[in-house]
Amino acid sequence: MESFIIETKQLTKKYKGELAVSNVNLHIKKGSIYGLLGRNGAGKPTLMKMLLGLTPPTSGTFTLFDQTLTGHEKQLYPRIGALIETPGFYPNLTGTENLEIFARLRNLNASHTVKNALETVGLPFRDKKLFREYSLGMKQRLGLANALLHHPQLLILDEPTNGLDPIGIAEIRDFLKTLCKDHGKTLLVSSHILSEIDLLADDIGILDRGVLLEECSIKTLKEKNDNLENYFKTITGGKGIA
Repeated sequence: MESFIIETKQLTKKYKGELAVSNVNLHIKKGSIYGLLGRNGAGKPTLMKMLLGLTPPTSGTFTLFDQTLTGHEKQLYPRIGALIETPGFYPNLTGTENLEIFARLRNLNASHTVKNALETVGLPFRDKKLFREYSLGMKQRLGLANALLHHPQLLILDEPTNGLDPIGIAEIRDFLKTLCKDHGKTLLVSSHILSEIDLLADDIGILDRGVLLEECSIKTLKEKNDNLENYFKTITGGKGIA
């Protein structure tokens, strides 16, 4: 039986009686990039928040590294890096100063670790610009740098290219591929853009209104469907993805 870095079983979340995520079964393999594709409002951030322990499931279970999160937080959290929705930083501090705080909280060598993380995502070290002056793309890069500070084995990233220009999107895409292929990291990456998941992911899960409609490799999906855009429109009731 294959072992998965992330596996969910009938994972469900309700808010005030409304289903945000419904009976989702994910299977994410070690050393792969899993693309979670769905329109805005499909339930992608909610699913990721459950995996990180930020919101409890209404029902169902999940494991990370073959362990339940509850009761194993101290062992599992250091192995995970995450970027969910808008990165939260102190607006009156620089990017470097913000990351130095997070590095100290993780008992890391602040200066060396922060410099490496910023260089990795293409942001300057010891820049004087405050976080409140950052563009949306710069904020996303800083959030990604924070997720990488402690060299996690698993990255859970919600729309990591949000706000980037086409060159920045390509750079982050290549960087994420390098993390997976050259450094053996496992990535769960969400997006509402089909072309990005197509270019980035090894495996795909299609989420629509909280329901996982399909889960397979990108290669298999292309072999079964000549036109992916038309296929997505069909299974999502004519709406498509983006």
